[in-house]
Amino acid sequence: MITLNSNSVADTRQFGRHLASLANPGDVVLLEGGLGAGKTAFVSGIAEGLGITQPVTSPTFVLVKRYDDGFIPLIHVDVYRLASSAEFEDLGVVEEAADGMLVIEWGDAVAANVPDSYLLVTFETIDEHTRRVTLTPFGLWRDRRLEEMNR
Repeated sequence: MITLNSNSVADTRQFGRHLASLANPGDVVLLEGGLGAGKTAFVSGIAEGLGITQPVTSPTFVLVKRYDDGFIPLIHVDVYRLASSAEFEDLGVVEEAADGMLVIEWGDAVAANVPDSYLLVTFETIDEHTRRVTLTPFGLWRDRRLEEMNR
């Protein structure tokens, strides 16, 4: 487990950019944290790190957004409004992301429905500007150089 401290949206985006440098096709990243904790800013950083030029917005109402103009596709999902794991399965995003990176906001709710190898990123709001970001690797993510993100 790695704990990072973010003092700004720019820091949170930088963490996402750095994580993108460790990405492989088929990766799954689950994000958890309250509203306004920095999840979408983190995904924006991932997108930048993957070379995606489109602006990233939260997919709260459309559920899934796919960005294809980077080094690998980014499938950005928000499961906040889903009522069941069956609804998540119906989206088919795990299969869709086999050649890209799947990032799921509120992902802790669907952890049982993703492959065993994933990264859980938890955002904790400390104050208006400060966030504690905890990275907990599962499966193959344990072999990644996540400690480099603490530099």
